[in-house]
Amino acid sequence: MSEVIVIGAGLTGLTLAYRLKRAGVDVKIVEQSDRVGGQIASHREGDFLFESGPNTGVVSCPEVAELFADLGASCTMEEASGSAKRRLIWCRGRLRPLPSSPWGGITTPLFTVGDKLRLLLEPWRAKGRNADESVADMVIRRMGRSFLDYAVDPFIGGIYAGDPSRLVTRYALPKLYNLEQTYGSFIRGAIAKRKIAKSERDKSATGHIYSVRGGLETLCRAMADHIGGDNIILSARNTVVTRTDGGLWRVSYDGGAVEAPRVVTTVGSYALRSLLPWAPHDIVTRIEQLEYAPVVQVSVGLSDACGCCDDAFGALIPSLRGFQTLGVLFPSACFNGRAPENGAMLSFFLGGMRSKECIDWDDRRIESFVTKELSTLLGIDRRPDLIRIWRHRHAIPQYDATTGDRLDAIRQLEDSAPGLTIAGNMRDGIGMPDRIRQASQLAARIIMDTNRS
Repeated sequence: MSEVIVIGAGLTGLTLAYRLKRAGVDVKIVEQSDRVGGQIASHREGDFLFESGPNTGVVSCPEVAELFADLGASCTMEEASGSAKRRLIWCRGRLRPLPSSPWGGITTPLFTVGDKLRLLLEPWRAKGRNADESVADMVIRRMGRSFLDYAVDPFIGGIYAGDPSRLVTRYALPKLYNLEQTYGSFIRGAIAKRKIAKSERDKSATGHIYSVRGGLETLCRAMADHIGGDNIILSARNTVVTRTDGGLWRVSYDGGAVEAPRVVTTVGSYALRSLLPWAPHDIVTRIEQLEYAPVVQVSVGLSDACGCCDDAFGALIPSLRGFQTLGVLFPSACFNGRAPENGAMLSFFLGGMRSKECIDWDDRRIESFVTKELSTLLGIDRRPDLIRIWRHRHAIPQYDATTGDRLDAIRQLEDSAPGLTIAGNMRDGIGMPDRIRQASQLAARIIMDTNRS
């Protein structure tokens, strides 16, 4: 019998199990697929190295830096080059750089003169009173419409593949929400936070963009190696969690079962009903309200990019353009070894909440569309040397107006079932650092409870 069972071998589940294993806690992972990593997957074809899930992470919390430090030589972090600081936005028929300096903000054509002047008064604008205010409403209120259209909307499309008019700020962008609530202003808050002395641990959260040598999947494999193959059960189909007469949690799957006093699920909300058949119908229904953006990711390799993609992190496309493209990343511009010399590796993202229908396009239509976008966005008028298509029907959870009720339902379910924890990206953030932080903090609590007993 194990002490903890973790369901799901994505980044959350692996980080949790890795932390527990290092602390001497007996842990088992149960995963329905035949590999670890979840949506994180790296691929190499010839001189091209590319991802079919997340392309990069950010060292935005100490837990990320600590994880890589603990893994050591088994997983080498690669910080992005200076090109990652340059971001492009489609505006009026061409890609334009997002301002990165006060002078750039003054001279950029992205924002109207009126909104630039409006931004000067932002520190004195009254803070909002609606706790469930949308990202769009908050940005318009504090900064103006053009900042929403050409900065925040494309950013939300790139991060959430979502609609800023539906996402609730305090859940989707909690740091931005807290700046206004704590300091009354984005600008005053940013200035005040820069003056706060940081601990050495906090300083490790550098904010740098990173990947991993050999691809992000190397991170997952490194943790899996430490956890040990004997402790990871793959191809566990039809997994069900029940309570035994003795009060343990029993995780059954085709061909076997494991038991433990504590179980942590990291699956999506859409999988909970079949995983927890005993859970109250009304509670699971409230959790199932969570909507996921469907995203088509297209990996595009060019043996000769003619220098078109070597000076930026990528390009984001405002929804007012009216096209299905969310954005395109230039990983070979930021990391070595992603493409042949003079070539480029690109990642196109299509669909999301703005164009859900893209997920059902056939391969031929997607290839044709992306080839046209190469010409329109980047001026590359030829067929790529490599095109690979990846469909993610449940790519990114949307932290919309249902979020508060969903979190309450999760707490009720956990309170009614001692030893059960509902984790994963349905709560606490959607990014890689959020997953690592959630798992690390949960591991710390479990380790403390284990030491007490």
